[in-house]
Amino acid sequence: MLDFYHLSELLTEEERQIQAAARRFLEAEALPHIRDWWEAGTFPQHLVEAFGAMGFLGANLPEDYGAAGVSNVAYGLIMYELERIDSGLRSFASVQGALVMYPIFAYGSEEQKRRFLPQLAKGSMIGAFGLTEPDGGSDPSGNMKTRAVKKGDHYVLNGTKMWITNGTIADIAIVWAKDEDGEVRGFIVPTDTPGFSAPEVKHKMSLRASVTSELVLEDVRVPAELMLPGAKGLKAPLACLTQARYGIAWGVLGALEAVYEEARAFAESRTTFGKPLAARQLVQEKLAWMVAEHTKGLLLAWRLGRLKDAGQLHHAQVSLAKRDNTYAALQAARTARDILGASGITLEYHAIRHMLNLETVYTYEGTHDIHTLILGRTLTGHNALA
Repeated sequence: MLDFYHLSELLTEEERQIQAAARRFLEAEALPHIRDWWEAGTFPQHLVEAFGAMGFLGANLPEDYGAAGVSNVAYGLIMYELERIDSGLRSFASVQGALVMYPIFAYGSEEQKRRFLPQLAKGSMIGAFGLTEPDGGSDPSGNMKTRAVKKGDHYVLNGTKMWITNGTIADIAIVWAKDEDGEVRGFIVPTDTPGFSAPEVKHKMSLRASVTSELVLEDVRVPAELMLPGAKGLKAPLACLTQARYGIAWGVLGALEAVYEEARAFAESRTTFGKPLAARQLVQEKLAWMVAEHTKGLLLAWRLGRLKDAGQLHHAQVSLAKRDNTYAALQAARTARDILGASGITLEYHAIRHMLNLETVYTYEGTHDIHTLILGRTLTGHNALA
């Protein structure tokens, strides 16, 4: 790991071993093929159960339900290594762990936990998270049109969700809908239920090694026992998003490391006017900026993880980390692409792929501006979002 301030000394031995094992596995099984998957627009679904066997899925959830039960810092390091390869791989694991397993763990019944979590942890079952709607964006509650109507021992769901990672390949979807009282409720929806469909979004120029879908629910009958009993109101799905944003704050730093290392190696090997690019002041400034941002972001993520492990995490702290680290990673990818010159626009190098992926990461799970306003509300007490 790029580690200018020797942060690895602040990690436990187990955390260092987990990161090292993740890096070895991903460099062997994913890195040699990622550009081909990205160019073809295919997600490596064959790796899902291997991710489960490695403990990547819901890693920070308890072992009682089949997860790895590691620290939140170790979980963050796994997200780091996944996104060092590609944001699409980290997105898959983030959704599976933070947006599917976590809501079942936090808001589900004991029966739901026992039924679903072990399979999700193993990767023998894939999940999706359906909150965003075509007209929803940053106002998921105010624009939520998906409805759940109680009919006997079932709920009937109607509505559409958009920009849903894993949707087309999912076995279950956590779908958020308003009930007859206008309360936001969560439902575990088996995707083979009649009336449920998940057409894949095509022609993407970002996250191409990830499945992005629309979810369409037309009179989908869900047994009442598949409603998450502990989830009532928008606070529940937002708490899930906090879990995912935490992982993003770590993950994007992996992408930042990848583009920095590639740009530095290129600058050392490419010669202009008798000198390597790395000897030029402007190039050195760019490389120094990238290392500085990575170092600050890593310290931020580590402290955030320790706060999370201590049960002291505030959601605005996650907003700060997601906002700043994602911005830094995106700018670093653009800078790396610049250093690579014309070579930087080809998939022979990784910078352009990371850059395009990070454009999406910059937008999803709360845009940069939304996280700015969350921070502003926390600091001033005034809500500029409403």
